[in-house]
Amino acid sequence: MTYPDTRLFIDNMWQDAADGRSIAVVNPATGEEIGRVAHAGIADLDRALVAAQRGFETWRDFTPAARSKIMRKAADLLRDRADAIARILTLEQGKPLVEAKTEVMAGADIIDWFAEEGFRVYGRIVPHRTSLSTRQMVVKDPVGPVAAFTPWNFPINQVVRKLGAGLATGCSMIVKAPEETPASPAALVRAFQDAGLPDGVLGLVFGDPAEISEYLIASPIIRKITFTGSTPVGKLLAAQAGRHMKRVSMELGGHAPVIVCDDADVELAVKSVGTAKFRNAGQVCISPTRFLVHNSVKDAFARALVDYADSLQVGDGLADGTQMGPLANDRRLTAMAEFVQDAVDGGAGLLAGGHRIGSVGNFWQPTILADVPTHARLFNDEPFGPVVGLRGFDTLEEAIAEANRLSFGLAGYAFTRSLAHADLLARRVEVGMLWVNTPAMGTAELPFGGIKDSGYGTEGGPEALDAYLNTRAVVVANL
Repeated sequence: MTYPDTRLFIDNMWQDAADGRSIAVVNPATGEEIGRVAHAGIADLDRALVAAQRGFETWRDFTPAARSKIMRKAADLLRDRADAIARILTLEQGKPLVEAKTEVMAGADIIDWFAEEGFRVYGRIVPHRTSLSTRQMVVKDPVGPVAAFTPWNFPINQVVRKLGAGLATGCSMIVKAPEETPASPAALVRAFQDAGLPDGVLGLVFGDPAEISEYLIASPIIRKITFTGSTPVGKLLAAQAGRHMKRVSMELGGHAPVIVCDDADVELAVKSVGTAKFRNAGQVCISPTRFLVHNSVKDAFARALVDYADSLQVGDGLADGTQMGPLANDRRLTAMAEFVQDAVDGGAGLLAGGHRIGSVGNFWQPTILADVPTHARLFNDEPFGPVVGLRGFDTLEEAIAEANRLSFGLAGYAFTRSLAHADLLARRVEVGMLWVNTPAMGTAELPFGGIKDSGYGTEGGPEALDAYLNTRAVVVANL
């Protein structure tokens, strides 16, 4: 199929940038340019802001049932178009086609869930202290137009989590999607357009991230900021939002610990975290990265994980049988080489992988490093790639202390047959999401977000809607 060029979506119209600028889109499996994406300037952002304000004034007055009907239709259109959208996603992002289609279908499910959760935005009546004829009400209203900033690793999923909650509550949204992967979020937006979303309720722009974020955050039209990306950028945007008293949700970087206890089911652990580690070539915010394994089972776990890594078929995401695709860009190849070399220089043993594959495309071998020192970069900086760092421990308290040592607190994993161990892990591991004896499942009905330097707010569960709502007290005395 032909990869489509991507235009801006402003006021229900697809259009080129006002000054005609565009950016190349590159296939990470081949290194070749496959298309162009429009580069928004200030004039385009001004049009998007005016449209978002008008769209909000329309959409906030839709009933939850009317919003739900349009959102559900968009979800159905997304499912109908899943095969075509998945191929576009793989071309621009690199992940295997089966993962791309799973992402699209999961996106439709997320839209459906939020479409129904919008019915449950409840206020309440509070009895007055002295007068039965005075009505005290707590009401919840949409916060207003939202600026959403999303990353390239999950170009459908990361947009749809924000859209689902924002649209369900009655907000309009301007999405600044990634320039590396523009066509798949554009396909998502087109599904909402074709479902009948009113003019101005949804906008889509691309361009210089710093320029767009600074301009949108400062605009008095925008009332909320939601961002998924690195912790340093998230802190910068949160500071900008703070200067303008804007509501903020941040889903930021992680460095997920994996704790494998002495009584763990090693086969289950390897299968669960192996799949999670190498999904999307390790370019996942909740990817397991620091493997802490009890010394009594460390060697058996390492051997099994090496066998798993060696068995993976790495290649073009569109090729049959591919289980792991390329990294997003050549900068990630340089980063992987630096992580590996630093760990080896610090005394770690290279058990598997450790090198680039070929000279065309951004392919990296699934890599396992054992006995990684805690001062190594791999145990301090998020690798965001298919590299495992492993070290042993003797006591569970020691493992928990290492898991909590960093400022990150997004996701964690643990494996044990002991209820006592599971209870201690649940209470003491400082992460926003913890999976014990099970693969990660970021479903729409559960909170999705971190603590500490991994951000605040959530993009799942009923709590996700709160960030898009103003809570107000209204007292009416009967005269």
